[in-house]
Amino acid sequence: MNIPWRNFNRNQLILLASGVIVLLLLLYALLRDSTQTVTLEQASQLIDTNKVEKAFVDNGYTYLSTKEEGVVKIASSQLSPELTAHLAIEAKSSSGWGWFFLFFIIIGGAGYWAWKSKLGFEDDLPPEAPAVKVQAEAEAPSTTINAVKSTVRFSDIGGIGDVKEELEEIIDFLRNPKRYYSFGARMPRGVLLVGPPGVGKTMIAKAVAAEADVPFFYQSGASFVQIYVGMGAKRVSELFSAAKKNAPAIIFIDEIDAVGKKRGGERNDEREGTLNQLLTEMDGFEDTSGIVVIAATNNIDVMDSALLRAGRFDRRIFVELPTASEREAILQKYLRQIPSDLSISDVAKMTVGFNGAALAALVNEAALLCLRQNEIQVRLEHFLAVKDKVMFGKKKITMLTDEQRRYQVRYQAGKVFAATWFDLPYEKISLSNDSITPPTAEPQLRHEIEAHIRVHLAGIASSHLRFGEHASNASHDLAVAKELVHAMVYEYGMGNSIQPSVDDEAKITDRLYNEINGLLERHEKIVTKFEAILDEYEQISKSLAKATMNEVL
Repeated sequence: MNIPWRNFNRNQLILLASGVIVLLLLLYALLRDSTQTVTLEQASQLIDTNKVEKAFVDNGYTYLSTKEEGVVKIASSQLSPELTAHLAIEAKSSSGWGWFFLFFIIIGGAGYWAWKSKLGFEDDLPPEAPAVKVQAEAEAPSTTINAVKSTVRFSDIGGIGDVKEELEEIIDFLRNPKRYYSFGARMPRGVLLVGPPGVGKTMIAKAVAAEADVPFFYQSGASFVQIYVGMGAKRVSELFSAAKKNAPAIIFIDEIDAVGKKRGGERNDEREGTLNQLLTEMDGFEDTSGIVVIAATNNIDVMDSALLRAGRFDRRIFVELPTASEREAILQKYLRQIPSDLSISDVAKMTVGFNGAALAALVNEAALLCLRQNEIQVRLEHFLAVKDKVMFGKKKITMLTDEQRRYQVRYQAGKVFAATWFDLPYEKISLSNDSITPPTAEPQLRHEIEAHIRVHLAGIASSHLRFGEHASNASHDLAVAKELVHAMVYEYGMGNSIQPSVDDEAKITDRLYNEINGLLERHEKIVTKFEAILDEYEQISKSLAKATMNEVL
């Protein structure tokens, strides 16, 4: 039910009430009887001297109108018939009530006009101006979700060869779903892109939609986090409903960890309600619906386990920082429209640790510098001049000097040797990252935990064998090694005795460090081989590491 007064806000109601009060006071002033009362002697004198122009009676009083005195009154009971015999006494004028009705009409008309004007104004509001809507609508804004047609292709993105291979199956499924249904297979309902900021996760999702030629529904995880309880869950429901109407389609949720964090002790009904709705929606659509959910996150460790289980995000794709060859491919894309006279491979080698976004910024800064210097081609000197600006600007990209790079190559070579020697699970190890899986299977055996500790100490030991010192970037590996040793002593009873002891932690750490140091020293040739591979390609896979180790042994 639409009550007219609810269309006015508090300030408007106050102004309207104030206006009514002012009008009522004016009516009171006009209608109240303020006529002066005279005595019988004064009235007789006015009548006898013929000063009375008009007389009328009202409510027991006789009103006498004169030029000099104005209107005066006297009680009718005081006047004798002989005194008023020659006066023409009339009935009281109704002009006061006329004023009353006039003001009543004005007030009513003004109120009706204001109400209709407000309703008409709201009806004419454009959809992009919700700020002046009524308060109820402001608290529940429209969440119309429209699909977009992606124009980004894989050919527009450089350095994503491994990722492209993982996603080609998804693209083929969206193009030819019957092929998979007839075979009894189903595609993953969800694909999670994991990687640091700036590596192109959003562009990859757009490229999948463009290659498959399907609608692309984009939402950020932060857009689901609402002030009002229930609005986040509503947005999730609307997103999936829109996608189902346009199936086959891709739903892309950027920064999904904003809404998909682990549910712990801190209570947040709105975020948990939104997460529950997302879990329900991903369970709710059928395998034949033709919808694939792609999400991106920078930190998979904080995500709720229910979101990562099979049947939701079945496939995880790690998008790492680009290697030298991948950086070269990315730079070629960015330099297509820019006149240049340089070796792209030289630029790629000097940008260790750069992500795709940083490379784009580097190329743009070099081009701007070239224009400022009124030159016609971008040269290597321009890149060298702006490198520090990109390194220490807003993005603060980690860059390695030549000496730091030598230390990093040696450090990672030691870790490659240890991880391969103890056959720990990893896909590849690069100069900027390593994806060695920590021990998680239960029960964990002592020799398995010690193997992981040796790997985390191998980089330090390898650096000391070559340079006699190690760099500060060993802090993470050292912290992980300490955590594992602490768990062995205080949680698993794997120290020198069942009772935990601080001395046990130091003795175990020193023993494992000496063991990996001796192992690296005996197999220096293998470590040197790994150094050469890392120096040239900036990464090494486990299969290549095994093959290299078998050649030397």
